[in-house]
Amino acid sequence: MFNSICDLVPDPKVLLELEPEELAAFVLQFLNDQGDKSSFLNRYNFGMVSSFERYPREYHEPVAKALMEAWTWLEREGLIAGRPGTTGDWVFVTRRGQKIKAPTDLKALLNADVLPRAVLHPSIVTKILPPFIRGEYDTAVFQSFREVEVAVRRTGRFSELDVGVQLMRAAFDPTRGPLTDYYLPVPEREAMSHLFAGAMGYLKNPQSHRIVGLGDPAAAVEMIAFASFLLRIVDERHQTITQSASG
Repeated sequence: MFNSICDLVPDPKVLLELEPEELAAFVLQFLNDQGDKSSFLNRYNFGMVSSFERYPREYHEPVAKALMEAWTWLEREGLIAGRPGTTGDWVFVTRRGQKIKAPTDLKALLNADVLPRAVLHPSIVTKILPPFIRGEYDTAVFQSFREVEVAVRRTGRFSELDVGVQLMRAAFDPTRGPLTDYYLPVPEREAMSHLFAGAMGYLKNPQSHRIVGLGDPAAAVEMIAFASFLLRIVDERHQTITQSASG
């Protein structure tokens, strides 16, 4: 068990260089290590010198202020909350906060905030959110394009054996594809076929055939948003096909 924040950040100069959310990751790691009955699960107690008494005296005041900034950030993010049935500054680590065991876990959680869940196609949000939060961006991208593949197969009534680029070429064939919009000029039909086939070949297949090592959450979001756009195209084609069949 960690006895103080000094165990996690031994150098006070380093601590004071951290942004509040960066320091908050270490504070949360420390609080998670303490147990529910710890006296440190209290804003007042945590801000006392006993939390960082191994630091030189001249650092005590600035460190205390930095720790309170981090504490306030944790409260704002819902990672710690006021303890029920108590008065004063007692808190508990929330269910969300308990998932953070190390600073890298918090970084992955923060990265998840860049995911525009409200505007993504509903069929992919629940599939990609868990791996995205864990920082498994390769998996999240693969899952999003897999949903595109499933939607195209279902709408075009293809078999389970029809997959990937070949599926997209068949579904959006400019002259006989079941998902092709024949009101479009031929060059645009061909472009649509290239769009879907290229997405499968370049963005889905590499994720499933090898470890790409996608580490940039912003890049992953852009790819996922592209998959969401493709799904909306499939939705439109499904609606048109359904209306034509019923008419």
